[in-house]
Amino acid sequence: MKKFFVMVLAVAVTLALSISAFAVPSGKTVEFDGKGGGKVVFDGKIHADKGLKCADCHSSGLFKMKKGADAITMKDIQEGKFCGACHNGTKAYSAKDEANCGKCHQK
Repeated sequence: MKKFFVMVLAVAVTLALSISAFAVPSGKTVEFDGKGGGKVVFDGKIHADKGLKCADCHSSGLFKMKKGADAITMKDIQEGKFCGACHNGTKAYSAKDEANCGKCHQK
């Protein structure tokens, strides 16, 4: 029984560490190819400073945890998917407003 408990604990710790390996650590960013609009830089700290937690977007079905697992397009965002679920002009600045492009896309 003791061996079983130790094995379960080891698996749980390994799983927890492997999931956190995909997270954006404090002070780091993740960059995505923004096609012609310029690269998109995601800074988890900016969102955390607004009171959001990783699970708010990754456990809700908006995004998969692993970088590159979602095929995100501006069309999707403007239809309220992915980033557009919050960046709709109500909860956060609108991704549809061209004046906001530079908040995500960097040339």
